[in-house]
Amino acid sequence: MDNIYSNNTLELNEKINELKSIMKETKNVRMYKRYLVILRHLEGASNVDIAKMVSLDQHTVGDYIKNYKAKGLLGLVMKHSTGAPRKLSKDQEAMIVEIVTNKTPDEVGFESRKNWTIEIIRQWVIKTFCITMSHRGIHEILHRLNLSYTRPTYVLKKADKEKQEEFKVTFEDLKKLINGELAHLLFEDESMIRDYQAIQKTWFKKGQRRKIPTYGKNAGVKLIGILDYGTGKVYCEEHERYDAVVFERFLKCILEQYPTGKIVMILDNARIHHAKLLEPFLYENKNRLELVFLPPYSPELNLIEGLWGWLKSRIINNAFYPTLSRVSEAVQRFITHINKTPTEIIDRLCIKM
Repeated sequence: MDNIYSNNTLELNEKINELKSIMKETKNVRMYKRYLVILRHLEGASNVDIAKMVSLDQHTVGDYIKNYKAKGLLGLVMKHSTGAPRKLSKDQEAMIVEIVTNKTPDEVGFESRKNWTIEIIRQWVIKTFCITMSHRGIHEILHRLNLSYTRPTYVLKKADKEKQEEFKVTFEDLKKLINGELAHLLFEDESMIRDYQAIQKTWFKKGQRRKIPTYGKNAGVKLIGILDYGTGKVYCEEHERYDAVVFERFLKCILEQYPTGKIVMILDNARIHHAKLLEPFLYENKNRLELVFLPPYSPELNLIEGLWGWLKSRIINNAFYPTLSRVSEAVQRFITHINKTPTEIIDRLCIKM
C-alpha cells in the first residue's frame, strides 16, 4: 500500500473513518469528490485508478493527495478566486440599484421605454460612467447586486403609508394581548372564486400547450372567510350575494364558532362592513366582538388575502369545472385539507407580518 500511513494500521483506520464520516455530512459535491480521492488513496488504490474512478486527471488527483499529506483535511478546502478587478466602484453599483429600483428608463433619457432590460442598463452605464461593459458583464453585476428579472405587481396608488404604519403598530399591540385580554384575532375577507380563474405556468410537452376548456362565462362561488392568526384555523362560508344582511349572519356564525372570549376581527372597508344595519348587533355584542378596519387601499395587510391566492393556485388555475357545484366542492375539500395542518397555514399566511 503506497501511502504515508502504510506502517500504522491504527492511524490509517482512523483517517479512513474520519473521511467516511465527513463524506456523510458534506453537501458540497466538489468537496465530496476530493474526500473520495483521499479515501481511495488510503485504501491503497493507485493515482491512475483513482483518476479513472472519479473522472479527474491524474495530475489533479496527485495535487489533492499532496495537499492532504501536507495539511490534512484543510489542504482539501477549495480556494475561491477573487476574479478579475471590478469595472464599477461600489458607489457606481449602488447607483445602478437606485436607478433600477426607483426610476423607469424614460425618466433617465431612454424615450418611450418603461421597462429595464440588460441592454438598456448597459447603455445607461456607458452613458453615465463612460465605461464599456458586455451584456454578460452587466448580467453578472445585476445578479451580484441581488437584482432579478421579475414580473411587477400592481399596488393601489391611493394607499396612505402613514396610516399603514399606524395599523402595523396597532397590530403588534393586538398580538401581545392574545391569550390575555384577547382570545381570538381574526382576519376576514370576501372572495369570488370563478369556475375558471386564471392560467399559470405548468410542465408540458415542449412546443405544445396544455388546453383548458371553458364556457367563457363569469359565474363564480362567493366566499366569506376568516383566518385565525393565533391557531391557523380557516373558516369559510359560501353565499349567493354580498350584503349587510349576509355579513351580519356571518358574524353571528363566528360568535357561535368562538363561544367564549373576546374576538377582534380585522377587515377592509367594504361598504357592507360599515352598514348601519350592523350597529345594533355590534353594540349588543361589543364585549365579545370588535371590528378593526384596515387602512384604505391596503389589501396586502389583510393576511387572509394569501389564502385566496393559495386556494386559486391549488384548485382553480389551469382547471375546468363543468358546474359551480363542483367548484364549491373543490373549495371545501381544500379548506378541510389545509385545516388538518394548521402549522402550515401559520407558516404560509401568518408569519409575514
